Amino acid sequence: MTDIDLSVIIPAHDEEAWIDRCLSALLAQVGETGAVEILVVANACRDRTVSLAEGYAPQAAARGWTLRVLDLPQGGKILALNAGDQAATGRSRVYLDADIACDPALLAQLRAALAVAAPRYATGTLAVAPARSWVTRAYASVWRRLPFVRGGAVGAGLFAVNRDGRSRWGAFPPVISDDTFVRLNFAPDERFEVPARYHWPMVEGFANLVRVRRRQDAGVAELRGLYPALFANEAKARLTPGDLLRLALRVPLGFVVYLLVHIAVRLRPPAAGWTRGR
Repeated sequence: MTDIDLSVIIPAHDEEAWIDRCLSALLAQVGETGAVEILVVANACRDRTVSLAEGYAPQAAARGWTLRVLDLPQGGKILALNAGDQAATGRSRVYLDADIACDPALLAQLRAALAVAAPRYATGTLAVAPARSWVTRAYASVWRRLPFVRGGAVGAGLFAVNRDGRSRWGAFPPVISDDTFVRLNFAPDERFEVPARYHWPMVEGFANLVRVRRRQDAGVAELRGLYPALFANEAKARLTPGDLLRLALRVPLGFVVYLLVHIAVRLRPPAAGWTRGR
């Protein structure tokens, strides 16, 4: 049996609008990717996600890869991540949201970054996909300039670990922010961002931006309560008054929208659990 270099685990809940784009981009990868298996973990899907994903299996086989769809009756991203992990056989794991499209060189660069005999975390260069609504475009014009985002290795929607890195934790715990949990299991000098981009869609509209930002804040607060020691690895660049002034001058409309979202989030406490914006 051929050794698998990369297992790409894709949790998917009702993703028929996105799964074609995601899988097409994966199967167009170039460079030294090694042997790859793709695991689409459909969870409680009520649409065509399963059938659309299964349709890509012949294309994967044609390039010597495998693509399997796990069709779970229960919903939940953490459940899907754990099911994907149990089925995966690769030396390194790539965890990918179903609404993300990867640049052609990304898998090869992730494989190279993870090919070390020490725990390592890697991600691509995050690019916010073009938004339809002016509100989201304005918000994104500020968000992508934040020190935390520009600092690299954010891993929102895409993160990868090698075998030694995956040994840092057991099953994914039932937390809101799985990507933050994984990132904080690695010290800053163990986290790497490769040049190839991945295209991450931001949710559309003011209400959705507020709802998802509230969820993000709740996820960080939850992790601080459950795993306070992990925050020694945070090394998150702070937003200074000087940063705020530069943002206000450079993208004034975006700054106003970003500030209004921030205020709206603070006016109401977050709802419990995971919230989907789209």
